[in-house]
Amino acid sequence: MRRLTITAALIFASLTIAAPVWAQQHALVMHGAPQLPPDFRHYNYASPNALQGRSLRQAQIGSFDSLNPFSIRGNAAKNIRERVFESLLDRHYDEPFSLYGLLAESVVAAPDRSSVTFTIRQQATFADGAPITAADVAFSWQLLRDKGRPNHRYYYDQVATLTTPDTHTVTFTFKPSSPDNQFNRELPLIIGLMPILPKHIYETRDIQAASLNLPVGSGPYEVVEVTPGAQVKFEKRADYWADAETSGLPHNRGRHNFATIYEDYYRDDATAFEAFKAGDLDVWFETNPQRWTTGYNFPAANDGRVVKENILLGTPSGLRAFVMNTRRPLLADITLRKALDLTFDFQWINKILYGDVYRRTDSYFGNTELSASGHPISKGEADLLADSHIPRAELELGYQVPESDGTGRDRAKRIEAVQMLEAAGYRMDGNTLINPQGQKVQLEILVQRRSDERLALSWRRMLAGIGVDLKVRLVDSSQYQRRLQNFDFDLIAYNYFASLSPGNEQAYYWGGTAADTPGSRNYAGIKDPGVDRAARALTSAASMDDFITAARALDRSLMSGRYFIPLYHNPSQWVARWHYVEHPGRHAAYGARLDSWWINHEN
Repeated sequence: MRRLTITAALIFASLTIAAPVWAQQHALVMHGAPQLPPDFRHYNYASPNALQGRSLRQAQIGSFDSLNPFSIRGNAAKNIRERVFESLLDRHYDEPFSLYGLLAESVVAAPDRSSVTFTIRQQATFADGAPITAADVAFSWQLLRDKGRPNHRYYYDQVATLTTPDTHTVTFTFKPSSPDNQFNRELPLIIGLMPILPKHIYETRDIQAASLNLPVGSGPYEVVEVTPGAQVKFEKRADYWADAETSGLPHNRGRHNFATIYEDYYRDDATAFEAFKAGDLDVWFETNPQRWTTGYNFPAANDGRVVKENILLGTPSGLRAFVMNTRRPLLADITLRKALDLTFDFQWINKILYGDVYRRTDSYFGNTELSASGHPISKGEADLLADSHIPRAELELGYQVPESDGTGRDRAKRIEAVQMLEAAGYRMDGNTLINPQGQKVQLEILVQRRSDERLALSWRRMLAGIGVDLKVRLVDSSQYQRRLQNFDFDLIAYNYFASLSPGNEQAYYWGGTAADTPGSRNYAGIKDPGVDRAARALTSAASMDDFITAARALDRSLMSGRYFIPLYHNPSQWVARWHYVEHPGRHAAYGARLDSWWINHEN
């Protein structure tokens, strides 16, 4: 597997040279030095020889009723934030976390990360031609802090003051993140990635509404046509201010190559895949292992017109899991959660449902040095987790993946689970498990995909062996999102993405405050002082050793707390494309980046 090496220093890099406009780049990095030199010509995963023009058609599963990506109301169409709106800095996806100036031509951060100053490029404009100024940056920060999504509110509320010395300079000063006046070292980068909205347009719009008003930003694309719930048409802007050919900015050389992008929405992936086979879609990101291994026996795939690729990833495994909502009284009991985990026969699931293509997940940061799996607890981890509600013995042991016999009805594991439950006061009443309070253990898992429904139904049969009644409910994407935002579920199937540079978002995923914030991703309802402390330590670590310690402490507490039934992961990305869709010779550590691909109909 391709992996990135995280260097041993945690520093801020600022690159300044007197050179042509395109070379005056400054970089903010979280770990180590920036990978790209001051005179870089293009991103590693982009080709300066990429063909421009043509149309790309790709699929999205589900539906949408909004074009506003900044609100939790409604179900917003995909990729609007990425294609229409830009930020002060741009992320290079072949590094753990390095940002290069985009709207900002320069950036200076205080050594202790207590403040950051951006200088906006004079040539930067919105799609309507209006110049981007410090007033737009200040407006965007205030609007998203006060009325944006929960993650925006959380991050941007950590700004103490914002000043604008002139029309193209803006300085953010941050609040200390701990009682000893340390500062969150990631905040300058988070602010650098803040979407910048045009004040003259969005000061009259309701940013909290689910709206079909066309979004206006400064990005390379604009939404030009919409069929609600069915299709969004993006068109490359002819007057894009940062076009590589006219502006000379290296960030965009070999990127944003399609003249038009159609995003077609399908009710389910089976229907979408048939559209791909018929040539109605140009690229397909496969998630179904059985289809990947046996479903490409059709004429276009057999004769080479459709190409299959395994793209190796350099990122952590992440955590795809059945998430247990500990706000529910039944699931507040860690003993029951451990018993539920014991019944999940991964070996049988992987063999029967997935053709043995997956690996079992035992860590949020699996396959990297950030993982606690296989490592004894260190003194630094123990100190961070000293006030955790998780028993010390569980933390020291760490999460151990249950090994089954692969039959789907492992008698030894059922006996172990039942004995554990009986010792905690549970009892069997016929074929029904009764908890110590006299309640039947009846649970519901919410899913939105047929593939997750099939997986949950297999687990349901296994759970019946210990007297647990699991109801599997398949709902549409809108209802699913609505219930997730309000934490209205017992269990869900969810995929937590993990990066090589975890930071502020971890509090949004697992923090105690997020547990009480509708719309956050703390779906498990975790409220643990140790988890909170480990998440804070990630963003204040002054050395790589401290950073790894914090990551392992967070990983250890998440897995030992038994909030999840960890499922599986794929170390590769499965992509199928029609032969005329081409890409550079190398991919980013984070996988395929379609913004660097192109169409070549002469191929």
